[in-house]
Amino acid sequence: MLGFCDANPSDAVMPRPRQLIYALLLTSTCAGAAPRTDLPSISFSHKDWELACDNTRTCRAAGYHPEGDEPNATILLTRVAGPNQPVTVQLQPANDERHQLPAQVAMTIAQRPVGTVRLEPKSATGTLSKAQVQALLPALLKDELVAWSANGTTWTISTAGANAVLLKMDEFQGRLDTPGALARKGSKPEGNVLPAIAAPHVTPGPVNQDKRPVALTAAQARDLIAALRRTARDGSCELLDAKTDDADELRVMRLTKDKLLVSHACWQAAYNTGDGYWVLNAQPPYLPVLVTTSATDYDNGVISSSQKGRGIGDCFGTATWTWDGQTFVQTSGATTGMCRQFPGGAWELPTLVTRVRK
Repeated sequence: MLGFCDANPSDAVMPRPRQLIYALLLTSTCAGAAPRTDLPSISFSHKDWELACDNTRTCRAAGYHPEGDEPNATILLTRVAGPNQPVTVQLQPANDERHQLPAQVAMTIAQRPVGTVRLEPKSATGTLSKAQVQALLPALLKDELVAWSANGTTWTISTAGANAVLLKMDEFQGRLDTPGALARKGSKPEGNVLPAIAAPHVTPGPVNQDKRPVALTAAQARDLIAALRRTARDGSCELLDAKTDDADELRVMRLTKDKLLVSHACWQAAYNTGDGYWVLNAQPPYLPVLVTTSATDYDNGVISSSQKGRGIGDCFGTATWTWDGQTFVQTSGATTGMCRQFPGGAWELPTLVTRVRK
């Protein structure tokens, strides 16, 4: 799957919303932003289920209600890497005017009662008990009806795609054919399971706090734009190619004593925009280094991006890049899951996590 560093930005809004938000994540760090290609991660989806495993080998699998059905509901299975690790499950029923959430819901599997799940008022989510998780996991593989109900309303989730997603989770974490596997159990020792990986630590570097723009002469602006264009010859910043050599099109600020941070609009689509950010020398030769062409904000040493998967805003892709004194390092990448009518997205599904030291 291509990212904005590789694809034409005019294709940024694609027919399938998930393509957009995963494109942002997978390769949105461009040439100069110090990607960590040695760290594992994966994104995978099948039918009504999806999987996101981050660089620590923690995996999160989300299942949703059948598309088009109401009321909506989704569950999130989370499992950290390593032998004998449990699975935790969260439930999120839709919370809207038509289906007000109660304090708790009754859970059934194949119409058999499996206790109740208490819902937290602020998050509108509930955590399944250990016994409920143990009953749920085999039911997902057998296509049994899983439901939660209260006050005459019933929420269900689809099992379509669960088998493939849980099998992929087992494979990524090295659990295939072990007793702790979710989809393909066996007798291989748990000691064969891959261990967790520590999240990388990133220490932010000092940045200039003066937010006043750096003034450029017309000649300096022309030289700078020409230098920026040489870093984006793949068409990833089409608005930079389309604009005239006008200083007003550039936003230039001082990043450090000898470095500037420059931004320029790169692409615009139906409900998303992407700005390019470059780090360059404060004096010629500028030697600009492209960080990303999908940014939406910059603040105090952090470039960030937030892109909608579709216009109603029920799914997003996000990423951040943090200045470490030498370069902008990508410090996060995530989506909020499938576009299933949960305002702002249902979950946080990271594929890149770091520990940023303050």
